[in-house]
Amino acid sequence: MGILVELNLFGRDYEQEMRPLIKAFLPGADFEVSHYEAEDEAMRTVVSRDSDPLLLHANAGNDFSFCMLLMEDWFRIRIYKKGELIGSADADNIDSERKAYRNRVAREVYKILEKEVGHGLPWGILTGVRPTKLIYEMLCEGRSEEDIRNAMRSEYLCSDRKTETGIVIAKREKEILEEIDYKNGYSIYIGIPFCPTTCAYCSFTSYPLAKFGHLAGDYLDALTKEIQFLGTCLPGKRLTTVYIGGGTPTALNETQLERLLQTVRDNLPMEQVIEYTVEAGRPDSVTERKLRLLKDYGVSRISINPQTMQQRTLDLIGRRHTAEQIVTAFQLARACGHDNINMDIIIGLTGEGPDDVSYTLSEIEKLNPDNLTVHTLALKRAARLTTEKERYEGMEATGVSEMLERTIAFAAEHNYRPYYLYRQKNMAENLENVGYARPGTEGIYNILIMEEKQTILAAGAGAMSKFVFPDEDRIERVENVKSLTDYIARVDEMIGRKREFLTNCYRQEC
Repeated sequence: MGILVELNLFGRDYEQEMRPLIKAFLPGADFEVSHYEAEDEAMRTVVSRDSDPLLLHANAGNDFSFCMLLMEDWFRIRIYKKGELIGSADADNIDSERKAYRNRVAREVYKILEKEVGHGLPWGILTGVRPTKLIYEMLCEGRSEEDIRNAMRSEYLCSDRKTETGIVIAKREKEILEEIDYKNGYSIYIGIPFCPTTCAYCSFTSYPLAKFGHLAGDYLDALTKEIQFLGTCLPGKRLTTVYIGGGTPTALNETQLERLLQTVRDNLPMEQVIEYTVEAGRPDSVTERKLRLLKDYGVSRISINPQTMQQRTLDLIGRRHTAEQIVTAFQLARACGHDNINMDIIIGLTGEGPDDVSYTLSEIEKLNPDNLTVHTLALKRAARLTTEKERYEGMEATGVSEMLERTIAFAAEHNYRPYYLYRQKNMAENLENVGYARPGTEGIYNILIMEEKQTILAAGAGAMSKFVFPDEDRIERVENVKSLTDYIARVDEMIGRKREFLTNCYRQEC
């Protein structure tokens, strides 16, 4: 049984903000959440600045109880452990603007939990995906680095180390984006939801070939219709980047892959595209013919992703290939002329320690890829590591922060510079994912998707289009269904969703 956390929210609904922050301090926590509105009887008993009946709502049977009265411009917070008060915070006449109010509440909760568990969090109260976006925006406002440091420390309780990392990455992103006319462009993402097998840590829209491969032809029929539509959507803008991800796009057979590449060539305005990426992540999906097809059709960047070079870990997480196949696939890609290759690794994988990561890095060093992306394991609800956690009990990774330090040192030693960063919920030790690249080989699409500076149209099952309104500091999303069979059956509806949005909201004709 994990840690049981009772979260009682009176007034403002801050469940989505509080859950990840609490879980960062109390990994594995299970939540019981109650919301009370102004008209609720429970609410009427606590809405008083002069009394403290919040005490009545702490259940001594729970490991922790959070009782939070969040009114328009004041709040009361009480936190209990096994029914005993461990911290409280009261504030009156505070800024009622949502962001400022949220940050104030989060800081108070953070300080209480930091004292309780005996340590802070490297990113402070930041639990969102894009911590560098804050720094990027401050740089664009003309704020000095010292001002940014002070803001990250006081407003977000971010550690100095992570702030410096964020500044370095945001400055590099800004330099790269200033070199391209991203404001007058757009990008396209194409999702291929097939994989040779589904990895134990994976929660992406992904379907194993053995069970769903017979649907690949029908999927490409539907996807072709959507790609054809995307090619007509923004005639007044320049297509900046194209990214084919998944899943594993190279899980398609050679004929299917060529069909996809030909569809892209025939229907998208590729003449001015500055980056064309295809994930060839699983070495057991790669053949010489596929690699040559990618090169022949103008793909400029690929990924071949080991995740680890330890065979026992590959077996444990369900990647049914050998470490030797990773080496062979990489060398084959080089022989086919691919000169911008990314390799992903994951730190915090089941059963691994820092020395395992050092071994993986030493093997990658021999291959000398152009990019290195370091992911920290995130335990997703839909992944087998979570749904079948009894199977992996006692095999948790140890020393994940030390693993991260070793990757940082390796990147610096081998002239890989950090250029983008993002985070996910439930990451090991509350860390981050960092993309490193040799100068001039950075993945531009990665920066565009992280900083949300450009509209990205998306095709495929589970794909989500993001429409950026820069003058309004607003982003709107239009999602496709995740189910493979639903997407095939309803692709016209997916196209219609985007057409309606473009016509009525984005002021573009399709």
